[in-house]
Amino acid sequence: MHWADVAAQALAYKGDTHVVSTGITPSGEFHIGHLREILTGDMIARAAKNAGLNVDFVFIIDSADPLRKVYDFLGPEYEQCVGKQLGAIPAPKEDGNPDWERFNNEGWSYANHFLEPFLTALEEIGVRPRLIDNLESYRSGRFAELSKTACDRADEIRETIERVSGRELPDGWFPWSPLNSRGGLDKVRVTGYEYPLVHWQDEYGETGSSDLTKGEGKLPWRIDWPAKWGWIGVTCEAFGKDHGAAGGSYSTGREIVKILGHEPPQPLVYEWISLRGKGAMSSSAGNTVGPIEALRLVPPQILRLLIAKSKPNKAIEFDTGMGLVTLADEFERLAARDFSQELEKEGINRRQKVQIEDAAGAMKMAAVVSGQEVEATAVTFRHLALLAQTKKSDEDVWASLQSSGTIGEVTQQLQDRLNRMRYWIESTHFPEEMRINILSQPNLEILSELTPDEVKILHALLKEFSNCEWSAKAITAAIPRSIESIGVPHKSMAYKVAYLSLMGVEKGPRLAPILVEINQEAIIGLLQASLDALGE
Repeated sequence: MHWADVAAQALAYKGDTHVVSTGITPSGEFHIGHLREILTGDMIARAAKNAGLNVDFVFIIDSADPLRKVYDFLGPEYEQCVGKQLGAIPAPKEDGNPDWERFNNEGWSYANHFLEPFLTALEEIGVRPRLIDNLESYRSGRFAELSKTACDRADEIRETIERVSGRELPDGWFPWSPLNSRGGLDKVRVTGYEYPLVHWQDEYGETGSSDLTKGEGKLPWRIDWPAKWGWIGVTCEAFGKDHGAAGGSYSTGREIVKILGHEPPQPLVYEWISLRGKGAMSSSAGNTVGPIEALRLVPPQILRLLIAKSKPNKAIEFDTGMGLVTLADEFERLAARDFSQELEKEGINRRQKVQIEDAAGAMKMAAVVSGQEVEATAVTFRHLALLAQTKKSDEDVWASLQSSGTIGEVTQQLQDRLNRMRYWIESTHFPEEMRINILSQPNLEILSELTPDEVKILHALLKEFSNCEWSAKAITAAIPRSIESIGVPHKSMAYKVAYLSLMGVEKGPRLAPILVEINQEAIIGLLQASLDALGE
């Protein structure tokens, strides 16, 4: 069984109706790491629906959380917003400073600014949860009853947090954080409580009262989370390993939610996604690849496969270079397999059966539309990358693929794939080892460094290419054959001269598949021009 099916089966033992929840704080640009949480929840919800359960999949926007600091991507004017709730401060302008005019006229908040592109990416990737805005939920009174219980039983909750987390809470701690006189959550001391009011004094010497029923503040995180489980009715939630650590917020939350009168949800702890060579992704540190950017590189099915094929407890390294090529080619191989037929083969052992079922389950979850079969395109990413660099127009790309019998009709899926490939090639993400740069004219500086033997090889290459059939097989044979007549023992010298004269480098991607896609006369002309430049 796929890991999402295993999670769904566990839910089925507990009942027929479930709420699967995920949530994110919109403090900065969303990244691929955030997709792991929401796609994990989405896949569990899909599997549960496939198992016949009634499932509500929700996405909680933690807009009631405060701005922690002025991040590097923000302007200095945000200093006045530190401590205020993300849904209650302006979005940044292009210069990084708060756009007060738009906030005051349209209500366009900091949370909206970072959330909207992520929601656009989710729509494209086939994730359509019910959205719950946390700040609006506080203000509309959805937290009021549970907040009252938390304040009434403050001593029990304090004991739970200290016992489970192993840390001592400060004197004066209270399970409600009131908004201070400037609308922030920082440096405010609770002086009394009489439902629905929590009385306070802030660092500015001001005093006031916070109304729980109007959301004039919020519960601290370790109480906010279980309170959401309670009023929403969450029965399953995926979350990162930091929350799942011993003594972490899930450990305290599963006890606190019982104090609040509800049961904890079934947990699913996931590992981080890191950027190859850069470590764990972080919005605040700027170490990110956003989901919109990723979707410009590869189709949504491939990003879904990235999450679907790895068990949640396995770390994922996201590589926008060769790793993405490998992932895309894996997707095409899996899409071309007939899993039903493989499972019916005689003699397959249990291990093989599990591997087939896991692969089939991953491809089922890779589909943008649930239940829709994922189809292979018959064109690998490597070959499409080659064509996109050697053909001037899309029509030339399709003509090459059609003449080789690789494709028939040009589908929208293929056109979308080529559009993304062209964007990828122009971006900084494209792997240098796949970059093709056939010279338009001889590189005199490089040619002047050729040895006499290498110049002889250049003559021989021109002769071989002028007289061979222009096919990958013939070109492959022609290059090493160029050294036979001049007695050079090392075949590598022939490739070195070919790369230097045609691409200006000593080595690169396989030459024959590249050259066959380029006009033969153009290659012969470049070799002849190189010899002319040397006075040969």
